[in-house]
Amino acid sequence: MPVSRIIPPGGAPRRLALAQLANSVGDGAYYVCSALYFSRVVGLSPTAIGAALTLGWALGAVAGVPLGHLADRRGPRGIAILMSLVTGAAVASFLFVRAYPAFLVAVCVYACAQCGLAAARQALLAGLVEPARRTETRAHLQSTVNAGLALGAALGGVALQLDTEAAYLAALAVDALSFVVAAGMLYRLPAPEGTPAGERPPGVGRLTVLRDRPYAVVALLNTVMLLYMPLLSVALPLWIVRRTEAPGWTVSALLVVNTVSVVLFQVRIASRVSGLDSASRSVRHAGYVLLLACLVFACSSLGASAWAAAVLLLAAAVIQVLGEMLLGSGSWEIGFALAPPDRQGQYQGFYGAGTAVARLVGPLLLTALILSWGFSGWLVLGGLFLAAGTAMGPAVRRAAARRDESPAVRGTGPRPAPGSGVEPTTG
Repeated sequence: MPVSRIIPPGGAPRRLALAQLANSVGDGAYYVCSALYFSRVVGLSPTAIGAALTLGWALGAVAGVPLGHLADRRGPRGIAILMSLVTGAAVASFLFVRAYPAFLVAVCVYACAQCGLAAARQALLAGLVEPARRTETRAHLQSTVNAGLALGAALGGVALQLDTEAAYLAALAVDALSFVVAAGMLYRLPAPEGTPAGERPPGVGRLTVLRDRPYAVVALLNTVMLLYMPLLSVALPLWIVRRTEAPGWTVSALLVVNTVSVVLFQVRIASRVSGLDSASRSVRHAGYVLLLACLVFACSSLGASAWAAAVLLLAAAVIQVLGEMLLGSGSWEIGFALAPPDRQGQYQGFYGAGTAVARLVGPLLLTALILSWGFSGWLVLGGLFLAAGTAMGPAVRRAAARRDESPAVRGTGPRPAPGSGVEPTTG
Protein backbone atom coordinates (compact mmCIF):
# COMPACT_ATOMS: atom_id res chain seq x y z
CA MET A 1 0.00 0.00 0.00
CA PRO A 2 1.39 3.46 -0.89
CA VAL A 3 2.74 5.39 2.10
CA SER A 4 0.58 8.35 1.05
CA ARG A 5 -2.47 6.30 2.06
CA ILE A 6 -1.33 6.52 5.68
CA ILE A 7 0.97 9.54 6.05
CA PRO A 8 -0.68 12.89 5.22
CA PRO A 9 0.99 15.37 2.88
CA GLY A 10 3.47 17.89 4.24
CA GLY A 11 2.54 21.17 5.83
CA ALA A 12 -0.39 21.68 8.19
CA PRO A 13 -1.97 18.22 7.67
CA ARG A 14 1.24 16.42 8.61
CA ARG A 15 1.85 18.59 11.68
CA LEU A 16 -1.71 18.05 12.82
CA ALA A 17 -1.20 14.32 12.36
CA LEU A 18 2.02 14.36 14.40
CA ALA A 19 0.27 16.24 17.20
CA GLN A 20 -2.53 13.67 17.26
CA LEU A 21 -0.01 10.84 17.08
CA ALA A 22 1.61 12.14 20.27
CA ASN A 23 -1.80 12.42 21.96
CA SER A 24 -2.93 8.97 20.90
CA VAL A 25 0.23 7.20 22.06
CA GLY A 26 -0.29 8.64 25.52
CA ASP A 27 -4.02 7.94 25.43
CA GLY A 28 -3.42 4.32 24.46
CA ALA A 29 -1.29 3.80 27.55
CA TYR A 30 -3.84 5.67 29.68
CA TYR A 31 -6.86 3.68 28.48
CA VAL A 32 -5.15 0.37 29.19
CA CYS A 33 -3.82 1.26 32.65
CA SER A 34 -6.07 3.91 34.17
CA ALA A 35 -8.82 1.69 35.61
CA LEU A 36 -6.39 -0.61 37.41
CA TYR A 37 -4.29 2.35 38.56
CA PHE A 38 -7.29 4.12 40.06
CA SER A 39 -8.48 0.97 41.81
CA ARG A 40 -5.20 -0.62 42.94
CA VAL A 41 -3.00 2.42 43.57
CA VAL A 42 -5.43 5.22 44.37
CA GLY A 43 -7.72 2.77 46.16
CA LEU A 44 -11.06 3.72 44.59
CA SER A 45 -13.97 1.35 44.08
CA PRO A 46 -15.22 0.59 40.55
CA THR A 47 -18.50 2.35 41.40
CA ALA A 48 -16.67 5.51 42.48
CA ILE A 49 -14.53 5.48 39.33
CA GLY A 50 -17.57 4.97 37.12
CA ALA A 51 -19.49 7.79 38.81
CA ALA A 52 -16.58 10.21 38.35
CA LEU A 53 -16.16 9.30 34.68
CA THR A 54 -19.89 9.64 34.07
CA LEU A 55 -19.98 13.12 35.61
CA GLY A 56 -16.78 14.13 33.82
CA TRP A 57 -17.95 13.13 30.33
CA ALA A 58 -21.38 14.67 30.96
CA LEU A 59 -19.72 18.00 31.75
CA GLY A 60 -17.37 17.54 28.80
CA ALA A 61 -20.27 17.08 26.40
CA VAL A 62 -21.70 20.41 27.62
CA ALA A 63 -18.36 22.24 27.72
CA GLY A 64 -17.44 21.46 24.12
CA VAL A 65 -19.71 24.17 22.66
CA PRO A 66 -18.55 27.17 24.74
CA LEU A 67 -14.93 26.08 24.43
CA GLY A 68 -15.40 25.75 20.67
CA HIS A 69 -16.96 29.22 20.65
CA LEU A 70 -13.90 30.49 22.51
CA ALA A 71 -11.75 28.96 19.77
CA ASP A 72 -13.78 30.88 17.18
CA ARG A 73 -13.27 34.18 18.99
CA ARG A 74 -9.69 33.82 20.19
CA GLY A 75 -8.30 31.59 17.47
CA PRO A 76 -8.35 27.78 17.33
CA ARG A 77 -4.59 27.34 17.48
CA GLY A 78 -4.19 29.13 20.81
CA ILE A 79 -7.18 27.38 22.39
CA ALA A 80 -6.01 23.99 21.10
CA ILE A 81 -2.60 24.58 22.68
CA LEU A 82 -4.21 25.70 25.95
CA MET A 83 -6.58 22.71 26.06
CA SER A 84 -3.72 20.33 25.31
CA LEU A 85 -1.70 21.73 28.21
CA VAL A 86 -4.70 21.65 30.55
CA THR A 87 -5.35 18.02 29.61
CA GLY A 88 -1.73 17.17 30.28
CA ALA A 89 -1.92 18.90 33.65
CA ALA A 90 -5.08 16.98 34.54
CA VAL A 91 -3.42 13.67 33.70
CA ALA A 92 -0.33 14.70 35.69
CA SER A 93 -2.54 15.42 38.69
CA PHE A 94 -3.66 11.77 38.66
CA LEU A 95 -0.12 10.90 39.73
CA PHE A 96 -0.63 12.69 43.04
CA VAL A 97 -4.34 12.67 43.97
CA ARG A 98 -5.37 10.12 46.56
CA ALA A 99 -8.58 11.69 47.90
CA TYR A 100 -11.85 11.18 46.03
CA PRO A 101 -12.89 14.88 45.86
CA ALA A 102 -9.57 15.79 44.22
CA PHE A 103 -9.90 12.83 41.86
CA LEU A 104 -13.41 13.93 40.90
CA VAL A 105 -12.21 17.45 40.08
CA ALA A 106 -9.29 16.11 38.05
CA VAL A 107 -11.56 13.81 36.03
CA CYS A 108 -13.97 16.66 35.27
CA VAL A 109 -11.14 18.96 34.17
CA TYR A 110 -9.68 16.16 32.05
CA ALA A 111 -12.97 15.41 30.26
CA CYS A 112 -13.84 19.08 29.65
CA ALA A 113 -10.36 19.84 28.33
CA GLN A 114 -10.47 16.78 26.06
CA CYS A 115 -13.79 17.90 24.55
CA GLY A 116 -12.54 21.46 24.18
CA LEU A 117 -9.34 20.21 22.56
CA ALA A 118 -11.32 18.13 20.06
CA ALA A 119 -13.47 21.13 19.08
CA ALA A 120 -10.51 23.50 18.75
CA ARG A 121 -8.50 20.95 16.78
CA GLN A 122 -11.37 20.44 14.32
CA ALA A 123 -11.74 24.22 13.93
CA LEU A 124 -7.99 24.47 13.38
CA LEU A 125 -8.15 21.82 10.67
CA ALA A 126 -11.05 23.67 9.01
CA GLY A 127 -9.08 26.91 9.10
CA LEU A 128 -5.84 25.51 7.70
CA VAL A 129 -7.08 23.01 5.11
CA GLU A 130 -9.17 23.92 2.09
CA PRO A 131 -12.70 22.45 2.11
CA ALA A 132 -12.03 19.92 -0.65
CA ARG A 133 -9.25 18.28 1.41
CA ARG A 134 -10.76 18.36 4.91
CA THR A 135 -12.34 14.91 4.89
CA GLU A 136 -9.22 13.32 3.41
CA THR A 137 -7.07 15.06 6.02
CA ARG A 138 -9.43 13.97 8.79
CA ALA A 139 -9.12 10.40 7.50
CA HIS A 140 -5.33 10.67 7.70
CA LEU A 141 -5.66 11.88 11.28
CA GLN A 142 -7.94 8.96 12.16
CA SER A 143 -5.42 6.51 10.74
CA THR A 144 -2.70 8.20 12.74
CA VAL A 145 -4.78 8.08 15.92
CA ASN A 146 -5.36 4.34 15.57
CA ALA A 147 -1.68 3.68 14.98
CA GLY A 148 -0.78 5.74 18.05
CA LEU A 149 -3.40 4.03 20.21
CA ALA A 150 -2.00 0.64 19.24
CA LEU A 151 1.53 1.72 20.18
CA GLY A 152 0.34 3.27 23.41
CA ALA A 153 -1.69 0.19 24.30
CA ALA A 154 1.45 -1.89 23.88
CA LEU A 155 3.27 0.40 26.33
CA GLY A 156 0.35 0.14 28.70
CA GLY A 157 0.46 -3.63 28.35
CA VAL A 158 4.01 -3.59 29.70
CA ALA A 159 2.79 -1.68 32.75
CA LEU A 160 -0.02 -4.19 33.22
CA GLN A 161 2.43 -7.06 33.01
CA LEU A 162 4.74 -5.48 35.61
CA ASP A 163 1.69 -4.58 37.75
CA THR A 164 3.60 -2.21 40.02
CA GLU A 165 2.82 1.32 41.18
CA ALA A 166 5.95 2.63 39.44
CA ALA A 167 4.88 1.06 36.14
CA TYR A 168 1.42 2.59 36.32
CA LEU A 169 2.84 5.99 37.26
CA ALA A 170 5.22 5.80 34.29
CA ALA A 171 2.36 5.02 31.89
CA LEU A 172 0.33 8.00 33.12
CA ALA A 173 3.40 10.23 33.00
CA VAL A 174 3.85 9.28 29.33
CA ASP A 175 0.27 10.37 28.68
CA ALA A 176 0.75 13.71 30.45
CA LEU A 177 3.98 14.35 28.56
CA SER A 178 2.34 13.45 25.25
CA PHE A 179 -0.05 16.39 25.55
CA VAL A 180 2.83 18.76 26.22
CA VAL A 181 4.60 17.45 23.10
CA ALA A 182 1.38 17.85 21.11
CA ALA A 183 1.04 21.45 22.31
CA GLY A 184 4.53 22.17 21.04
CA MET A 185 3.65 20.74 17.62
CA LEU A 186 0.45 22.78 17.46
CA TYR A 187 2.45 25.90 18.31
CA ARG A 188 4.45 25.40 15.11
CA LEU A 189 1.29 25.64 13.00
CA PRO A 190 0.31 29.00 11.49
CA ALA A 191 -2.76 30.79 12.80
CA PRO A 192 -5.71 30.34 10.39
CA GLU A 193 -6.78 33.35 8.38
CA GLY A 194 -10.42 34.37 8.17
CA THR A 195 -13.13 36.64 9.46
CA PRO A 196 -13.13 36.91 13.26
CA ALA A 197 -16.19 35.37 14.84
CA GLY A 198 -16.82 38.60 16.68
CA GLU A 199 -17.93 40.32 13.45
CA ARG A 200 -21.52 39.10 13.33
CA PRO A 201 -24.45 40.42 11.35
CA PRO A 202 -27.09 42.31 13.38
CA GLY A 203 -29.37 39.95 15.28
CA VAL A 204 -26.95 37.03 15.17
CA GLY A 205 -26.29 35.64 18.65
CA ARG A 206 -23.13 34.14 20.02
CA LEU A 207 -23.95 30.44 20.24
CA THR A 208 -25.79 30.05 16.95
CA VAL A 209 -25.45 26.28 17.01
CA LEU A 210 -27.82 25.99 19.99
CA ARG A 211 -30.64 27.41 17.85
CA ASP A 212 -29.77 25.50 14.68
CA ARG A 213 -32.33 22.70 14.99
CA PRO A 214 -31.64 21.02 11.64
CA TYR A 215 -27.97 20.76 12.56
CA ALA A 216 -28.99 19.36 15.97
CA VAL A 217 -30.97 16.61 14.23
CA VAL A 218 -27.93 15.73 12.12
CA ALA A 219 -25.75 15.64 15.25
CA LEU A 220 -28.29 13.41 17.04
CA LEU A 221 -28.35 10.92 14.17
CA ASN A 222 -24.55 10.90 14.17
CA THR A 223 -24.58 10.21 17.92
CA VAL A 224 -26.78 7.16 17.37
CA MET A 225 -24.33 5.88 14.78
CA LEU A 226 -21.45 6.44 17.21
CA LEU A 227 -22.85 3.73 19.48
CA TYR A 228 -20.43 1.44 17.66
CA MET A 229 -17.71 2.86 19.97
CA PRO A 230 -18.94 1.42 23.30
CA LEU A 231 -20.01 -1.65 21.34
CA LEU A 232 -16.36 -2.42 20.63
CA SER A 233 -14.88 -1.43 23.97
CA VAL A 234 -17.55 -2.63 26.43
CA ALA A 235 -20.42 -4.67 25.04
CA LEU A 236 -18.55 -7.03 22.73
CA PRO A 237 -15.98 -8.27 25.27
CA LEU A 238 -18.83 -9.07 27.68
CA TRP A 239 -20.83 -10.73 24.90
CA ILE A 240 -17.89 -12.91 23.89
CA VAL A 241 -17.18 -14.06 27.43
CA ARG A 242 -20.79 -14.61 28.56
CA ARG A 243 -22.78 -15.59 25.48
CA THR A 244 -20.38 -17.35 23.08
CA GLU A 245 -17.98 -20.29 23.12
CA ALA A 246 -15.19 -18.28 21.48
CA PRO A 247 -11.73 -18.38 23.10
CA GLY A 248 -10.64 -15.42 25.22
CA TRP A 249 -8.04 -14.22 22.72
CA THR A 250 -10.88 -13.30 20.33
CA VAL A 251 -11.39 -10.01 22.22
CA SER A 252 -7.84 -8.89 21.44
CA ALA A 253 -8.09 -10.19 17.87
CA LEU A 254 -11.15 -8.03 17.19
CA LEU A 255 -9.37 -4.91 18.44
CA VAL A 256 -6.35 -5.70 16.25
CA VAL A 257 -8.60 -6.17 13.19
CA ASN A 258 -10.29 -2.84 13.89
CA THR A 259 -7.11 -0.86 14.49
CA VAL A 260 -5.14 -2.23 11.55
CA SER A 261 -8.07 -1.84 9.14
CA VAL A 262 -8.55 1.84 10.02
CA VAL A 263 -4.83 2.54 9.69
CA LEU A 264 -4.64 0.90 6.25
CA PHE A 265 -7.98 1.69 4.62
CA GLN A 266 -9.63 4.77 6.17
CA VAL A 267 -8.00 7.22 3.75
CA ARG A 268 -8.90 5.09 0.72
CA ILE A 269 -12.57 4.97 1.74
CA ALA A 270 -12.67 8.68 2.61
CA SER A 271 -11.35 9.56 -0.86
CA ARG A 272 -14.76 8.61 -2.29
CA VAL A 273 -16.50 11.40 -0.35
CA SER A 274 -16.42 14.79 -2.07
CA GLY A 275 -19.54 16.64 -0.95
CA LEU A 276 -22.76 16.39 1.00
CA ASP A 277 -24.42 14.04 -1.49
CA SER A 278 -21.65 11.44 -1.32
CA ALA A 279 -21.27 11.99 2.44
CA SER A 280 -24.95 11.26 3.09
CA ARG A 281 -24.70 8.19 0.84
CA SER A 282 -21.66 6.98 2.79
CA VAL A 283 -23.51 7.28 6.12
CA ARG A 284 -26.53 5.49 4.66
CA HIS A 285 -24.32 2.64 3.47
CA ALA A 286 -22.74 2.55 6.94
CA GLY A 287 -26.20 1.90 8.39
CA TYR A 288 -26.67 -1.11 6.09
CA VAL A 289 -23.21 -2.47 6.86
CA LEU A 290 -23.53 -2.04 10.64
CA LEU A 291 -26.90 -3.83 10.53
CA LEU A 292 -25.21 -6.76 8.77
CA ALA A 293 -22.41 -6.74 11.35
CA CYS A 294 -24.97 -6.92 14.17
CA LEU A 295 -26.61 -9.92 12.51
CA VAL A 296 -23.30 -11.78 12.25
CA PHE A 297 -22.34 -10.88 15.82
CA ALA A 298 -25.71 -12.27 16.95
CA CYS A 299 -25.10 -15.55 15.10
CA SER A 300 -21.86 -16.08 17.03
CA SER A 301 -23.91 -17.31 20.01
CA LEU A 302 -25.84 -19.99 18.12
CA GLY A 303 -23.20 -22.68 17.75
CA ALA A 304 -21.37 -24.83 20.30
CA SER A 305 -18.02 -24.76 18.48
CA ALA A 306 -15.42 -22.34 19.82
CA TRP A 307 -13.74 -22.00 16.43
CA ALA A 308 -17.00 -21.41 14.58
CA ALA A 309 -17.86 -18.65 17.06
CA ALA A 310 -14.42 -17.11 16.65
CA VAL A 311 -14.69 -17.14 12.84
CA LEU A 312 -18.11 -15.49 12.96
CA LEU A 313 -16.86 -12.84 15.38
CA LEU A 314 -13.85 -12.05 13.21
CA ALA A 315 -16.04 -11.84 10.11
CA ALA A 316 -18.42 -9.51 11.95
CA ALA A 317 -15.48 -7.37 13.08
CA VAL A 318 -14.36 -6.94 9.46
CA ILE A 319 -17.88 -5.92 8.44
CA GLN A 320 -18.21 -3.60 11.45
CA VAL A 321 -14.98 -1.74 10.77
CA LEU A 322 -16.08 -1.19 7.16
CA GLY A 323 -19.24 0.42 8.50
CA GLU A 324 -17.17 2.45 10.94
CA MET A 325 -14.95 3.80 8.15
CA LEU A 326 -17.92 4.60 5.90
CA LEU A 327 -19.55 6.45 8.79
CA GLY A 328 -16.42 8.42 9.61
CA SER A 329 -15.87 9.47 6.01
CA GLY A 330 -19.41 10.77 5.60
CA SER A 331 -19.77 12.19 9.10
CA TRP A 332 -16.63 14.33 8.94
CA GLU A 333 -17.69 15.89 5.64
CA ILE A 334 -21.17 16.62 6.97
CA GLY A 335 -19.91 18.13 10.22
CA PHE A 336 -17.52 20.48 8.43
CA ALA A 337 -19.70 21.40 5.45
CA LEU A 338 -22.83 22.36 7.41
CA ALA A 339 -20.96 24.60 9.86
CA PRO A 340 -20.61 28.35 9.15
CA PRO A 341 -17.01 29.12 8.14
CA ASP A 342 -16.48 31.55 11.03
CA ARG A 343 -18.11 29.32 13.68
CA GLN A 344 -16.44 25.98 13.10
CA GLY A 345 -15.34 25.81 16.74
CA GLN A 346 -18.77 25.93 18.36
CA TYR A 347 -20.31 23.74 15.66
CA GLN A 348 -17.54 21.14 15.95
CA GLY A 349 -17.88 21.27 19.72
CA PHE A 350 -21.61 20.53 19.40
CA TYR A 351 -21.13 17.84 16.76
CA GLY A 352 -18.27 16.25 18.67
CA ALA A 353 -20.36 16.08 21.85
CA GLY A 354 -21.89 13.00 20.26
CA THR A 355 -18.71 11.09 21.07
CA ALA A 356 -18.95 11.99 24.76
CA VAL A 357 -22.67 11.17 24.84
CA ALA A 358 -22.08 7.79 23.16
CA ARG A 359 -19.39 7.00 25.71
CA LEU A 360 -21.66 8.18 28.51
CA VAL A 361 -24.90 6.32 27.77
CA GLY A 362 -23.65 3.65 25.38
CA PRO A 363 -22.12 1.14 27.84
CA LEU A 364 -25.26 0.88 29.97
CA LEU A 365 -27.61 0.91 26.98
CA LEU A 366 -25.73 -1.68 24.94
CA THR A 367 -24.95 -4.07 27.75
CA ALA A 368 -28.60 -4.05 28.81
CA LEU A 369 -29.78 -4.46 25.24
CA ILE A 370 -27.35 -7.11 24.06
CA LEU A 371 -26.67 -9.15 27.18
CA SER A 372 -30.30 -9.15 28.34
CA TRP A 373 -32.05 -9.61 25.00
CA GLY A 374 -29.39 -11.64 23.20
CA PHE A 375 -30.10 -12.22 19.50
CA SER A 376 -33.12 -9.90 19.43
CA GLY A 377 -31.08 -7.20 21.14
CA TRP A 378 -28.59 -7.29 18.28
CA LEU A 379 -31.48 -6.91 15.83
CA VAL A 380 -32.73 -3.84 17.69
CA LEU A 381 -29.26 -2.31 17.68
CA GLY A 382 -28.84 -3.03 13.97
CA GLY A 383 -32.24 -1.44 13.35
CA LEU A 384 -31.08 1.71 15.16
CA PHE A 385 -28.02 1.92 12.92
CA LEU A 386 -30.12 1.38 9.80
CA ALA A 387 -32.73 3.98 10.82
CA ALA A 388 -30.16 6.64 11.71
CA GLY A 389 -28.13 6.04 8.56
CA THR A 390 -31.20 6.20 6.33
CA ALA A 391 -32.50 9.36 8.01
CA MET A 392 -29.20 11.20 7.61
CA GLY A 393 -29.76 12.14 3.95
CA PRO A 394 -33.06 14.01 4.46
CA ALA A 395 -31.69 15.62 7.65
CA VAL A 396 -28.60 16.86 5.83
CA ARG A 397 -30.69 18.30 2.98
CA ARG A 398 -32.84 20.20 5.45
CA ALA A 399 -29.81 21.52 7.34
CA ALA A 400 -28.11 22.59 4.10
CA ALA A 401 -31.25 24.42 2.96
CA ARG A 402 -31.49 26.30 6.25
CA ARG A 403 -27.80 27.18 6.10
CA ASP A 404 -28.27 28.78 2.70
CA GLU A 405 -31.49 30.61 3.64
CA SER A 406 -30.57 31.97 7.09
CA PRO A 407 -27.84 34.63 7.55
CA ALA A 408 -27.61 33.67 11.21
CA VAL A 409 -26.58 30.13 10.27
CA ARG A 410 -24.68 30.90 7.09
CA GLY A 411 -22.10 32.97 8.96
CA THR A 412 -19.99 35.92 7.97
CA GLY A 413 -17.01 34.05 6.61
CA PRO A 414 -16.30 33.47 2.93
CA ARG A 415 -18.55 31.00 1.11
CA PRO A 416 -16.94 27.88 -0.36
CA ALA A 417 -16.01 28.17 -3.98
CA PRO A 418 -18.00 26.14 -6.55
CA GLY A 419 -16.57 22.68 -6.94
CA SER A 420 -14.95 22.77 -3.50
CA GLY A 421 -16.77 19.67 -2.35
CA VAL A 422 -19.08 21.42 0.11
CA GLU A 423 -21.95 22.37 -2.22
CA PRO A 424 -25.47 22.14 -0.77
CA THR A 425 -27.22 18.87 -1.49
CA THR A 426 -30.02 19.12 -4.02
CA GLY A 427 -33.12 17.03 -4.60
